[in-house]
Amino acid sequence: MAGDKRAARLGVLALVGMLLFGALGARLWFLQTVQADALQQTVDANKQTTVKIPPERGRIFDAAGRVLADNKGVLTVNVDWAVMRSDTARAELFTRLSGWLDIPVEEMEQRYDSGRYSRYTPMPLMEDIPEDTAVALMERIEDFPGVAVDPDWIRMYPYAPLASHVIGYMGAITADDADRYEDLGYDISSEGEDVGRSGVEQSMEERLHGEWGEAVYEIDSRNRIVRTVSYKAPVSGQDLQLSIDLELQQYAERLLWTQLQLRRAFTAENPEVEKRDGTRGPMDEHLPVGANVNYKAPAGSITVLNQETGQIAAMASYPSFDNRWFSAGIDGEKFSELFPQDIDPDEAALTNRAIQGQYNMGSTFKVFTAYAALASGALSPGFTYDDQGVYRIGSISDETCATGVRCEFRNAICGDGLPCRYGPVNVQQSLAISSDAFYYRLGEQFYNTPGTPFQEFVTSIGLGADTGIDLPAEFDGRVPTDELKADLFERGVLDPSETPNLQPGDLLQMAIGQGLMAATPLQLAVGYAAVANGGRVLAPHVVQTIFQPEVPDSDLAGFADLTEGVVVEQVAPVARQVSMPPPVRDPIVNGLRQNITGPGVEGPDGYRSTTAEELFFDYPEGAIPVAGKTGTAQGLASYPWNDSSAFAAFSLDPVRPFTVVSYLEKSGYGSQGAAPVVKCMFLALSGLIPLDPVTIAEPLDLESDVAARNPATVDFACMRSDNDGTATERVD
Repeated sequence: MAGDKRAARLGVLALVGMLLFGALGARLWFLQTVQADALQQTVDANKQTTVKIPPERGRIFDAAGRVLADNKGVLTVNVDWAVMRSDTARAELFTRLSGWLDIPVEEMEQRYDSGRYSRYTPMPLMEDIPEDTAVALMERIEDFPGVAVDPDWIRMYPYAPLASHVIGYMGAITADDADRYEDLGYDISSEGEDVGRSGVEQSMEERLHGEWGEAVYEIDSRNRIVRTVSYKAPVSGQDLQLSIDLELQQYAERLLWTQLQLRRAFTAENPEVEKRDGTRGPMDEHLPVGANVNYKAPAGSITVLNQETGQIAAMASYPSFDNRWFSAGIDGEKFSELFPQDIDPDEAALTNRAIQGQYNMGSTFKVFTAYAALASGALSPGFTYDDQGVYRIGSISDETCATGVRCEFRNAICGDGLPCRYGPVNVQQSLAISSDAFYYRLGEQFYNTPGTPFQEFVTSIGLGADTGIDLPAEFDGRVPTDELKADLFERGVLDPSETPNLQPGDLLQMAIGQGLMAATPLQLAVGYAAVANGGRVLAPHVVQTIFQPEVPDSDLAGFADLTEGVVVEQVAPVARQVSMPPPVRDPIVNGLRQNITGPGVEGPDGYRSTTAEELFFDYPEGAIPVAGKTGTAQGLASYPWNDSSAFAAFSLDPVRPFTVVSYLEKSGYGSQGAAPVVKCMFLALSGLIPLDPVTIAEPLDLESDVAARNPATVDFACMRSDNDGTATERVD
């Protein structure tokens, strides 16, 4: 029986063996015939490698062809995040790579922990490695899983930090915009790439980017290239010429820094004021009456706009930053040191205050109030108002005023400590001597007019909306409406004692550029340019010409030969026309011109000068003739040392058609802070102040703890004035 059982088991095994051999034979036949082509493709693929070739980014030039943004071809060691998730595996990989790259393991770990690099692309472990190191690594690449040596470009900014806010910088694609860039065809998953994160680098990203190339190589068992299977060349990005004149830009940045430093040496007194209970005391109760407080003067901007074309010739913003930091490979700790999240907003270096500053414009805004009143018919050019220094609102009853509602509004204080009294003034004189009471009256008149003509005319000339400049993150401003105030009230921005709808006082404050009204210096420049050019509201721009890729270099080092470039697009002026006939425009222009040249007016208390004639007393005849307006914007708690300074002016010379605006935060009166800056800029534009040549920047100091070094200072003799509150006393 046992023998029969063994025979039965052997029979079963024999049957199973026959079935297995049959299945194996069938599988071999299937692989050799049916799947032969597919298997050959797999073998071929295993012998090939695909290398993505990044395009060279388009270069950026200034108006004269200076290369502001360039590229350097490099080889970069990248590591896939997946192979670094395990602490043990990462430590082992970094240890093996340390000797090859001559980088301490600790430094690699700092990069890994820094949070500076996108998780959508491999982490760059070392940029710009020597070619022989790259070859050696590639021959042993199987020893370094997840490691690749990729060709790349490093963005170079030869003149940094000049014009950094305009040019911008590069940075990684983030989770917030990964989908958008993927839709545009960007590679966010493998080798990846940086994109523009601010300035022209961001706004013109698609023009500058170019198209990726690809090479497929056959390689041997040691990963050495045997032959090129296919090659698709990358397409470089288009080159851009900006309207920025770098020598003028350099002067603007230096002048801005010089004046901010000077203003910090001046003080404002803590005044005695009448309190709500009728008593008198110091405005700041923590200080005695008459105590002097220095102006902080932390920040500001200068904008130079061609009022015929919309081209920006210079745009300076302080504080600034060096855009080379963003490609310097610094870790998160260093980045936080340079650009802290909890910084005082006054010191925020990345803010371009020319387009992102949200400011009251003070009396520079009166130009727009006058325009709205004249254009709407609310004011005739010949109207005269008797300015006695105080304006009382007629729309509010005496009973309501007695409850504590503010019903009286006063002019600025004159030397006798009382509100300035100018006597009879027309619209031209009101602009020249900056009568507040004249404009308070217009503000109340607009409040009592059906509809919103004041807001509509102000909006038509460029306020309350983006100007359309080709730079990102522009602030659109605020024009007071019932809807705006209700929104601010609901969000808790306004004091709880306020009402959620506009009151007479809101339009009185708007009429003199205070209260809920807010604008950027660029919007102010666009509005003044519209007055200068007869009603053309321009869309300003910094990009002047777009070229086909790879404009050749000039024989002059650091310049491109723009005459050899192929133009793709010449950016043409874009403007819309608003009605500004002579009866509307002439009183405004004449008033702004009178403000520069004088005379002032003979008021009840004697002669009152215009707000700028003391500054321009020595303005040479050969300089560009200008018309302009000062502005002083009240700051926090109305403390005078928090007042910000504004000045806007435009050329009356059609051959040199520039509008210049300067805004200096917490720097005092417009006539003393911003106006001297604009005067100096027009002297430079007139060729009467020589502009220093620009030079290539010193290498970035990686040990520095500031976002950018401060620029050099300039001679400020051009700020000379008969006004004791300016830098004059430090000139002679």
